[in-house]
Amino acid sequence: MDLFQKTRTTSMQMKSASTLPEEKPQIVCKACGTHLQARNYGRNLYVCPSCGHYARLLARTRIRITADKDSFSELFSNIRPCNPLDFEGYSEKLETLQEKTGMKDAVITGVCTIGGFETCLGVMDSHFLMASMGSVVGEKLTRLFEYATRHKLPVILFTASGGARMQEGMFSLLQMAKVSGAVRRHSDAGLLYITVLTDPTTGGVTASFASLGDIILAEPRATIGFAGRRVIEGTIGEKLPDDFQSAEFLLAHGFCDKIVARNQMKHTLETLLRMHQRQGDSV
Repeated sequence: MDLFQKTRTTSMQMKSASTLPEEKPQIVCKACGTHLQARNYGRNLYVCPSCGHYARLLARTRIRITADKDSFSELFSNIRPCNPLDFEGYSEKLETLQEKTGMKDAVITGVCTIGGFETCLGVMDSHFLMASMGSVVGEKLTRLFEYATRHKLPVILFTASGGARMQEGMFSLLQMAKVSGAVRRHSDAGLLYITVLTDPTTGGVTASFASLGDIILAEPRATIGFAGRRVIEGTIGEKLPDDFQSAEFLLAHGFCDKIVARNQMKHTLETLLRMHQRQGDSV
């Protein structure tokens, strides 16, 4: 049992409400201020029942609600980040986050079944340096696609990122091309790649592997984009729509294929895997 799961899962979107010892633990939705029982909030998959606000999930929480029970087997867990530029304070920051999150870096990769269908699964976690794309993220995802290609498996990737990791400079930017190359080889083998865009998916991740899925799904109201709103408005000299860089805006403009509620995500992925499996069987 992960004793810190609830605390870390809700840390970025919810705050604790003061309670008496005999009262049930409560949290307060930062979006609307509603007081919620922690247990009920978890059962609702960390979505506020009052306003529909989606909390940012831990990678292991996402895996738990997506993969079939006890089916997930982690791959490449021994890869650890380093400090190639000797960036001041970076090594200490990594150590602190590793202890706090229980992760070595911002993505977990592995193999699981979803509805009984074997698939490779990658989940990025915004609690680790905002899921910025460093060399470990790129290496683990590249190896995941190479593993999937060798074993003829589909890949499902939940993206969440603030973009490239500035502390690693060019080493971070190179991951865009490296992962995209592995995605292309996976595609050339005729295999399925599904991306699920969660809040937030931005920067170099959006500009590379997050946008390369055969099928692109998104969670409701997720922030998805490349450069920030102020940068774009300053460049083009125009005011952007209020819903710009939201999942709904992207769906309306053809960037993603479907917005899927969290409580429907596993069923949707299972349906897509089943359809792909049937197509493969008939060929």
